[in-house]
Amino acid sequence: MPIHPEIAKILATIPAPPEGPLNPAAMRAGEEAQVPPLADRTPVHRVQDTVAATAAGDVPVRIYTPEDADSYGVLVYFHGGAFFLGSLDTHDHVARALANESGYKVISVGYRLAPEAAFPAGLEDCYGVVEWVTEQAGELDWNGKDLAVAGDSSGGTFAAAVTAMAKDRGLGAISHQILFYPSLDLDFDADRYASMRENAVGYGLETAGLKPFNAFYLDSGADPSDPLVSPIKREDLSGLPKALVITAEFDPLRDEGELYAQRLRSAGGETVLSRYDGANHGFVANFSWIPEFYGALAEAGKFLRGGASQ
Repeated sequence: MPIHPEIAKILATIPAPPEGPLNPAAMRAGEEAQVPPLADRTPVHRVQDTVAATAAGDVPVRIYTPEDADSYGVLVYFHGGAFFLGSLDTHDHVARALANESGYKVISVGYRLAPEAAFPAGLEDCYGVVEWVTEQAGELDWNGKDLAVAGDSSGGTFAAAVTAMAKDRGLGAISHQILFYPSLDLDFDADRYASMRENAVGYGLETAGLKPFNAFYLDSGADPSDPLVSPIKREDLSGLPKALVITAEFDPLRDEGELYAQRLRSAGGETVLSRYDGANHGFVANFSWIPEFYGALAEAGKFLRGGASQ
């Protein structure tokens, strides 16, 4: 099917990127300017900003509690933004929807960004918050059984890497992972994946823009051959949490996400792969106001509820 007509309308209005180097400060300010006022956001029973004291340092987090309960599954969410954009505010609507759809307490992570923070600062922040949840189980009313990680785009990179770190470091608490159109192979070899060529131009994220957009992260010391940077390069994917991998038809990153899901299955992992036709990269964050694309958030909630320990 073609790109969704509502997405096509917006793509037609996006100007060509300015020439010259990217300006993180200006781009971040532009994103923050689009955050809706609090009164216009989807209601959640309770939202609290706090700081997680982790081995990596103090990490800002925002906790979304969907209802009063004695205990909760917990979902730790990592926002996208090519490792240098995004914040608790720009992805607040995603976290709110995940809390409401899943019934889990959602903890959104304000990890450190490139280029100010070199690799692996942001990744260690994300892992540290997951570890913090297990240490603060009583205060967070975690049920001790259901602990998920989720992320979109580069946040999906972090989610996949955190599950591997947890396995390697002996933290066996993570039960689920949700990867929304994840970036899993950061050498960006267009010859490796057909979607890099099929969706190279005209759908928002473009293949030629992948290297410059991710340069702040890669130039900070993130080696694309490192499985913690490119999770698809991990040889052994066995023993990782059950997974939901969501991809978009018109995304250059589509095929690496789908290959990763296939490799998880081949390694014995319980894995659901769901492609959203007519969608482009970023559709959960940018176009969840379109009912069929909000379906990805509803699917994530169903995945977590269906897998919740009773």
